[in-house]
Amino acid sequence: MKNVLVVGGGGREHAIVDALSRSAVVGKIYCAPGNAGIAAQAECVPIKDSDIEGLLSFAKEKGIDLTVVGPEVPLSAGITDSFTAAGLRVFGPSKAAARIEASKDFAKRLMAKYNVPTAAYKTFESYDEALEYVRGGRFPVVLKYDGLAAGKGVVIPETFEEAEATLKDMLLDDKFGKGRVVVEEFLTGPEFSLLSFVDGERVFPMVLSQDHKRAYEGDKGPNTGGMGAYTPLPFVTAEDEKYALEKIMKPVAAAMVAEGCPFKGVLYGGLMKTPDGIKVIEFNCRFGDPETEVVLPRLESDIYDVFSAIADGTPMPELKWSDSAVMGFVMASKGYPGSYEKGFAIEGLDKAAEDPDVRIYHMGTSLKDGKVCTSGGRVLMVLASAENLQAAHDKALAAVEKVNCANLFYRRDIGWRVL
Repeated sequence: MKNVLVVGGGGREHAIVDALSRSAVVGKIYCAPGNAGIAAQAECVPIKDSDIEGLLSFAKEKGIDLTVVGPEVPLSAGITDSFTAAGLRVFGPSKAAARIEASKDFAKRLMAKYNVPTAAYKTFESYDEALEYVRGGRFPVVLKYDGLAAGKGVVIPETFEEAEATLKDMLLDDKFGKGRVVVEEFLTGPEFSLLSFVDGERVFPMVLSQDHKRAYEGDKGPNTGGMGAYTPLPFVTAEDEKYALEKIMKPVAAAMVAEGCPFKGVLYGGLMKTPDGIKVIEFNCRFGDPETEVVLPRLESDIYDVFSAIADGTPMPELKWSDSAVMGFVMASKGYPGSYEKGFAIEGLDKAAEDPDVRIYHMGTSLKDGKVCTSGGRVLMVLASAENLQAAHDKALAAVEKVNCANLFYRRDIGWRVL
């Protein structure tokens, strides 16, 4: 039986651990650092996901057969390169390939060079030049910090005053660090996520999902890391899906090979169905969060074999997916995505998970005196599988209402565009 190490400690990693626990070949699962929910299915190890040296020596010491990296920060810091150099098997892209997420400008230049459909853009280092460009353009406009910002580095100002304040945050006050800003035209249409397993030019798409970025119901409020997700998507046709695969995902995978930084791992395409066709909003270099939590429960193939095929460059097993619909609601700390308090006890988790079709993935929890407590902005994702989206919505919401915590809020309208 195989020993696996999962790097990370959020809902995405809980979904990965859960999928690995269904594998016929996986024996022991470790997760670093993990969380209170993951601890029920894996041995949590107190090593930060950014401590590459610490993770490397742990993997050697425990004879880990495969390391699966969840978050973008260690990938962008070169964890895959370090593990590979040490002769260890790892699932996740190299530092050079992770630039597709770590630098918005790199991704936009790549798309421009290889004719991949995306919004028109310009990149700026100078606050004055960016401000002048925005002043002469149309609103709303999309402003993206050119670096990692935990899903919060994209702002869509409706007015010049808002744009001015955002540019000041990003270019003068270095709110996310020292970096450039990509100014993009604003596109309209429903967004969706196409996650694909990629090994060089080989691209294996997963089932489509849609995330809900805004904090409050009716898609109001600030952008978050995601307040809920569902799959499948009735508004995306088979023709749309084929276009996204053939004109976006495969050409980008081939472009990365041509640029000397072949991609191995999960390539996340954040796409939009605009009146002018499907276009790219962003790429990520890893499983999306919260999309992974609804996508992986539909995977019927053994995920260890899938990870191995990509890590080793061997033939891919057939990806089999269930026909069920899955919908999940994120329960977040009050105040998120701004400042929030931690350490609130969570009751009722067992009751909420009594239905065999309900799963609860922990995103930001810890154990305190034997009690599960809040320890992050997004705390839990409660999801349900059913024969259709309405039934999945109703089941998941019924489970959410059984969870008791004084400091959590959630959106009740996940999937509202299609229900």
